[in-house]
Amino acid sequence: MKLEYVRLLSIQRDLYRIPRGPERFQEYLRTMLDPVTRDLRLPLGAMNPMAKHHVPQFLDMLESLGAEEAGARATQEASASLAAEPGAYRVGLVVADDVAGGWTHRAAAELSHRRGESTLARRGWITGLLWASERYGPAEIREEALTSIFRISHVAKRGAARTLRGLLIQEGNAMRMAGARNPVLEPHLLVRSREILRPLLDRDDDATLIAALFGDAAARDLGHAPLGLPPRAGLAVALHGRLETRPRPYRGDPTDHANS
Repeated sequence: MKLEYVRLLSIQRDLYRIPRGPERFQEYLRTMLDPVTRDLRLPLGAMNPMAKHHVPQFLDMLESLGAEEAGARATQEASASLAAEPGAYRVGLVVADDVAGGWTHRAAAELSHRRGESTLARRGWITGLLWASERYGPAEIREEALTSIFRISHVAKRGAARTLRGLLIQEGNAMRMAGARNPVLEPHLLVRSREILRPLLDRDDDATLIAALFGDAAARDLGHAPLGLPPRAGLAVALHGRLETRPRPYRGDPTDHANS
């Protein structure tokens, strides 16, 4: 797999230098879309073009800690490990505004992202999303870039995940390959979450997927029924747990076992 890193964060920051209003929005469209075909030129759909001052400040913070350099190093690292796989992609980081305004709901947008964003992948793009509500260092930026790349590799080999089971397997594999450590749950919550999720593994509706992956609060925000799960429980199970328990080997008398 051939991977090329594209510095998208500086493009986003330049757009925010334009005063908030129609001029900025039109420049955003001109930047994102090809002027002739109107097809996607840059993968900035997750960006909030009308964001207030907190997003430019967030981008300045990312620049100060070397976010683009971290993304570029992660891309080189993934390219080396995936060298034998087919395909060619450009990789970039995009800031998603989940702090203010109605442009982005975190759970809905993140579900689309974790499904593999087939529209972007078909156009040869892989994006890592950096959420304006989060705090990042180079390690977290590297992890997001790597997870996004390994996700697309998984989808290319196995097809897009549809069910909760498929998503948990896909995300667990991608996060582990990226060296992720979070999200994490206390052991008793991890076991309880797995028991709640186990009967739902073959479901594919958005309401179940959002509640399962991101927890009750995210489900309620979007009008979905809660499942009794803490935040990001499904992702924690995918990363650190097993979807189904292992059968315990029988250690008693074979005759008793056969008659039990």
